[in-house]
Amino acid sequence: MRTHLTPLLAAAALAAAALTATTAPAAQAAAPSPLGTVADGRISTAFTLPGAKVYPEGIAQDGRTGDVYVGSYADGTIYRARPGRSTAEVFLPAGTDGRDTANGLRVDPRGRLWVTDSTTGVAVYDTRTRTRLAHFEVAGTDPFFVNDLTITPDGTAYLTDSLRGTIYRVTPAQLAQGSGPLEPAYTLPVTPGAIALNGIVSDPAGRWLLAVDMTAGVLHRVDLRTGALSLVTLHGGDLKHADGLALSPDGTLRVAHNTTNTLTRWHLSPDGTEARRTRTLTSPSLQIPTTLTHRAGRTLVVRSQFDKGGPMTPSTGTPTTFTIATVQGL
Repeated sequence: MRTHLTPLLAAAALAAAALTATTAPAAQAAAPSPLGTVADGRISTAFTLPGAKVYPEGIAQDGRTGDVYVGSYADGTIYRARPGRSTAEVFLPAGTDGRDTANGLRVDPRGRLWVTDSTTGVAVYDTRTRTRLAHFEVAGTDPFFVNDLTITPDGTAYLTDSLRGTIYRVTPAQLAQGSGPLEPAYTLPVTPGAIALNGIVSDPAGRWLLAVDMTAGVLHRVDLRTGALSLVTLHGGDLKHADGLALSPDGTLRVAHNTTNTLTRWHLSPDGTEARRTRTLTSPSLQIPTTLTHRAGRTLVVRSQFDKGGPMTPSTGTPTTFTIATVQGL
């Protein structure tokens, strides 16, 4: 039998880790500066999510159609927002294929939607037919929390485990088989027992991965050619409370810092070994941002409202309508 945290307990643990984050000895971060601070007026609502207790977590955009997918951490519902629509529709209802929570989402170039479930693993869906094409589950009895994922140009998916400090791998050959255990690919040097790995992105050329440690505030780099592990040198700040990551082809890294209601923008060196913070936005109107996606000059950000009767405790009130924000100029 698998051992894992329930969705609400796990999210509470992640939130607590973000609130009590400590500085890692290896972090090379300088004190934050006001450089490039963005005005609050650039935040608006892109679309709403139907439901009283959605508590969204992950977001992904289909580059072919412009459709945006959002997952509910509360019950696993997957929503789809069509371009130009002000309200999303239910794409996959709660409980589909036994899924009762959803975390990281990605749409691959072939239009397949990948959805992580922190309590089991990952499932892959055809966005045209809504059919589940494959599913992969975590093996072993140690506690786990499958969080976010990225897909490299060769079609390989890499997924973070926040409790085990592990990055799993699903190859195209495994995807074709349709099911199996999630295979550990890398174990990163994180504090044993800590809530650590969260967002993950990959180099557009398929050379390396970047995975954030939300508690230590550092960014890990995995060389996919050699397997070498290292820390990215950060200039101008750290990545404490960092949740979702979005990497653009030009080397711009955008980060959602959840409990501090902050978004940051970083410029990566071509080899992904250094990152310099170039912009910061902090606003309560971000409502605990968890993940984000960026295309065509527009950044979409998930407003989770986890602190309003959701998995974060203590609750600070009652949630308003659940929405996805659009941020200009980040």
